[in-house]
Amino acid sequence: MSEQAADCGCQDGKVKNEQGKCVMPAVSFISFVLSLNTTALFHLGDLPHPETGQKKVDLELAKHTIDTLAMLEDKTSGNLDERENELLTKVVYEMKMRFIKAKGAA
Repeated sequence: MSEQAADCGCQDGKVKNEQGKCVMPAVSFISFVLSLNTTALFHLGDLPHPETGQKKVDLELAKHTIDTLAMLEDKTSGNLDERENELLTKVVYEMKMRFIKAKGAA
């Protein structure tokens, strides 16, 4: 099933399938990592709450999500394709740096 970009007019993270119906995107390792990345950004206060529009920092939950990403990096070492490995490595690094900056600001 080919899926279009997220800016297709669908709500709640859905994308249009070949028939034009809004559906959840296919589950993949990359989409899973990006989902955890978004969760970490939300807890670091970089993304607003989708209903209230307010940004809130929760360093404990941000650290837990970043630790989950780091655990995935460790446990999947040698088992990912080049694209998956590169994404996960960059996301873990970026989230750790953002966490350090947020912790310093708190």
